[in-house]
Amino acid sequence: MFVCQKPIQLDRLVEIAKIQSSESSNRIEGIVTTGMRMKQLIAEKSLPRNRNEGEIVGYRDVLNTIHENHAYIPIRTSYILQLHRDLMRPAGLSYGGSFKNVQNYINEIRPDGRCITRFTPIAPHETSAAVDALCTAYEQAIAKETIDALLLIPCFIIDFLCIHPFNDGNGRMSRLLTLLLLYKSGYCVGKYVSIERQIEKTKDVYYDVLQASDIGWHEEMNDSMPFIRYMLSVILACYTKFEERVDLTSRACASSTAYDIVKKYVEAKIGEFTSAEVLANCPTIGRSSALSALKKLAEEGIIVRQGTGKKVFYIKSDGCNES
Repeated sequence: MFVCQKPIQLDRLVEIAKIQSSESSNRIEGIVTTGMRMKQLIAEKSLPRNRNEGEIVGYRDVLNTIHENHAYIPIRTSYILQLHRDLMRPAGLSYGGSFKNVQNYINEIRPDGRCITRFTPIAPHETSAAVDALCTAYEQAIAKETIDALLLIPCFIIDFLCIHPFNDGNGRMSRLLTLLLLYKSGYCVGKYVSIERQIEKTKDVYYDVLQASDIGWHEEMNDSMPFIRYMLSVILACYTKFEERVDLTSRACASSTAYDIVKKYVEAKIGEFTSAEVLANCPTIGRSSALSALKKLAEEGIIVRQGTGKKVFYIKSDGCNES
C-alpha cells in the first residue's frame, strides 16, 4: 500500500539502496572507491576510471536489471551466465559469462598470517552440470510449495557458493541471486533497503555461518540451518529498517501535496488514464484533490484532457505528438 501512497518518498529510498548495495557487496570483496565516485557511478554521471570502478559499474548494471526485470529472469543456467557476463563486462574481464576453467579454492587467512584452504569447490568440468541440477532442483521445490521459499533460498545460495562456478565474482553473484530469488518469491524489501549492507555489517557472522553450513557438503551431509537462520535474521532486519525509514520518510514528507502525488503517477504512466485510475493508484488523496491536481496539470500543459462526460480521459502531452 505504501508503494502506491508514497511514490516520491520511495524513489529516494530506492536510490539510497542502490548506492549502499553496490558499495557494500563490492567492499566485502575488497573492491572500493570514494563515496563521491560511488554516487557518480551509480547515478551514471561518470565512466569508470579503473578496474575497481568497472566492477562497481557492473554490479550497478546487474542490480538494475534485477530490480526492473526480475519477473522475466528464470532461474536457469543461461541467465546466471548472462548476469555474470554483465557483472564483469564493464571491467573488461574476458571470463565474464563463462564458468571457471581452473580449480578454485575457498581460503582463510589465519591470525598468524597463514593461508589455509577451508573448502575445495567442485572441479571445473563438473560445474555446468552442477549449476543445471541446482537450478532444476530449486524450481521443482518452489513449484511443489511444500517448503517455504525463505528456507529454500538460503539453501540455493549455499549450494551455489559450494559449487563456486566462476573464476571470480562468486560472492557478488550470490548476493545478486539472493535479491533475485527474494523478488521472485514476492519479497521486495531489497529494492528499498540494501540486503548487501546488512550482510556487510554482520560480515564476520556471515563467513562463520557459511563455513558451518558447507561442512560435509560433498558428502551431502552438510547442515544448512546456520546459514538459513542467518539469512532470515538479515531479511527481518531489512524489513524492520524499511518500516523505520517509511515512518521517518512519511513524517518528513508529510507536506507532500495531492498535486505532487498525482504528478508523480502521471509521469510514470504510459498511454491513456482516467481520474478513477488516478484515485486507485493515489489512495491517500481525495477525489476533489485528485481532480484539482489533474486540472492544474492540464493547465500547465503536462497532460491533455480528452473526451467528454463519462468518457473523459487524459494523456501526457508528449504522447500526443507521436505518430
